Amino acid sequence: MDRTDARKDEGRDLDDLDEPRHTTTRPAPAERPPRRRVSLWIKVPGLLLALIALLLLAARLFLIPGLGDLFGSETKDRSGPAVLKSLQDMSSYEAASGNFQVVVDLEKDAKLLPDSIKGTRTLYVGAGTVGASVAMGGLAKGDVTVNEERTAATIRLPHATLGKPALDPDRSYAVSKQRGLLDRLGDFFSDNPNDEQAVHKLAARHIGDAAKESGLTARAEKNTTSMLQGLLRSLGFKDVTVTYK
Repeated sequence: MDRTDARKDEGRDLDDLDEPRHTTTRPAPAERPPRRRVSLWIKVPGLLLALIALLLLAARLFLIPGLGDLFGSETKDRSGPAVLKSLQDMSSYEAASGNFQVVVDLEKDAKLLPDSIKGTRTLYVGAGTVGASVAMGGLAKGDVTVNEERTAATIRLPHATLGKPALDPDRSYAVSKQRGLLDRLGDFFSDNPNDEQAVHKLAARHIGDAAKESGLTARAEKNTTSMLQGLLRSLGFKDVTVTYK
C-alpha cells in the first residue's frame, strides 16, 4: 500500500507540473508627460519687470530712503533765448481792465461713427483779461481848445476800444478730455497741437464777447475823463470838459 500511495503522489506531482500556472500581471505605470521648460527669454524679462515693479512700489511707499529721487521725473528747460521782433510806441491810455473766466465744452463728432470710436470732447477752463484804452496819439488841432485866460479847456477824444483777450496760463487748465479709439491711436503715433489751439481760441473768443457786454469801454471813458480833469486842474485850469466823438 505504501508503493501504490507513492505512485499516486508522483502522478499528482506530474499533473501539477503539466497544468498551467495562472499569474497576475500589474498594469504598466502611465508615462508622465514631459515637463515644458520655460525659455530664458521669458524668465529674464519677467524677473526684470517684477524687480522694477517692486522698486517703484518701494519708492512710492518711501520704504527705501533716496529711492524716490532715482525714479523721479526731472524737468529741463531747453528753450532758446527770447528774440525781440519789433518795438511799438504806445499812444493810448489803458483806463480799465476786466478779468473773465469761461468754461469751454468743445465736442467734435464723426457723422457715421459713435463717439467711442471717433470723436473728442474737451472741457477747459479759460481765464484771461481784457483791457479798454483810449487813443490819444492822433488828436487834431481842433480836438483840444483852451480859452484866452487859460482857465477852461475842452478835449475831444475817440471812444474807448477793447484790446485782445489775453489768456492767463496760470489760471487756465483742462478739466477733462475724452477721445475715441481712433483718436487715441492717432495721438499715440503723433501729437496734434492744433487741438489745444482750437480750445484756446474758443476761450478767447467767448471772453472777448463777454467783455463787449460788460460795460468796460464806458468805464474806461469815465476813468479817462477823471484822469484828464485831475491833471489839468493841477495845472491851473478850473473848467475841464472831456467829450468823446
